[in-house]
Amino acid sequence: MLGVPASYSFDMERFVARERFEKIKNFLKDKETPCLLLDLKSVERNFDDLTRTMPYAKIHYAVKANPHEAILRMLIRKGCNFDFASINELDTMLALDTSPERLSYGHTIKKSEHIAYAYEKGVRLFATDSEDDLRRIAKNAPGSQVFFRLFMECSGADWSLSRKFGAHPDTIFKLIRLSKELDVIPWGLSFHVGSQQRDIGQWGNAIASCRYLFDSAKELGIQLKLINLGGGFPAKYIQPTVPLEIYAKEVTRFLSEDFPEGIPEIIIEPGRSLVGDCGILTTQVVLKSKKESYNPYSWLYIDAGKFGGLYETIDESIKYPIYSEKQGPVEEYIIAGPTCDSLDVLYERDKYMLPKNLEEGDKLYFFSTGAYVNSCSLESFNGFKPPKVYVYDED
Repeated sequence: MLGVPASYSFDMERFVARERFEKIKNFLKDKETPCLLLDLKSVERNFDDLTRTMPYAKIHYAVKANPHEAILRMLIRKGCNFDFASINELDTMLALDTSPERLSYGHTIKKSEHIAYAYEKGVRLFATDSEDDLRRIAKNAPGSQVFFRLFMECSGADWSLSRKFGAHPDTIFKLIRLSKELDVIPWGLSFHVGSQQRDIGQWGNAIASCRYLFDSAKELGIQLKLINLGGGFPAKYIQPTVPLEIYAKEVTRFLSEDFPEGIPEIIIEPGRSLVGDCGILTTQVVLKSKKESYNPYSWLYIDAGKFGGLYETIDESIKYPIYSEKQGPVEEYIIAGPTCDSLDVLYERDKYMLPKNLEEGDKLYFFSTGAYVNSCSLESFNGFKPPKVYVYDED
């Protein structure tokens, strides 16, 4: 196997300080696998970094990324706002005594009765991208502020959010014009450049479209006041990204250049960038096998898979860093989950180099699993339970 290093190595410090990992590993030593540890100090640090680099922006944490109560409570204490996508998420936030003024209904696909329910609970900020939805908001949440979501191609993102959401600028303009006839307040625009976006220029393109629509709305006598920049800032996976400071600096430059008279009210909806780095998923090797004698690749089956939280390995989109404590020669593995569904293969096209001497019971640690792991786990497919979640909040 050309290009395979002679012995196993892993740059632990890219993802967590070695000393902290040793403390976490000791905390997890008697926990049954698979299990997911959430490091609250990591989330708090990421929140502080984001508020420091973009002090003009209101942070609306995307609850869907990780709705664990410990994370939500900590962010509430930090003064965070929240973006919810369903009335169940809304009820979760209200049960934690979150003021409805700190909540936005950011999903563009919602039932009339759910709009009415959110309105009755005090929510007054809604996203939309279609005429039907806009009319439902006007009918069921009269007088509410609405922001219109732009369609984005999401090129450069590891996890695209294109096609299903948003509308093209000409359609958005028609919706803004229609809003003059309805009992809503056209408040602003939103977009999402795609999750784990590596091309910072995508924010520049989107902000330029917002400037065009701000000017077009003004010709209708409507002064838009808000831009929701969505999410897209990265977590730390195998492929490196530039630091958050550079993302924030460039996005701020785009805003200043397109709005020299003054930046509008800005919302950001981070999910992955706040919580992605906080997770360590501990798994065990179940089985190693070869499909044929002369095939150079072994299959490595572990006790967590697509149905147990590693959903974002679909199309091998998100490439989690995987660490083994074993040392020595390496080989390239195809990695698969434990279920009897053939979809439950994590990495086959992009194989992982791990120690050759792995065997049943050896632990593998998946780093940066704080986002969309516990929230995307099936309850009991094939009888396999989702990873049990533990919270770590020590210094």
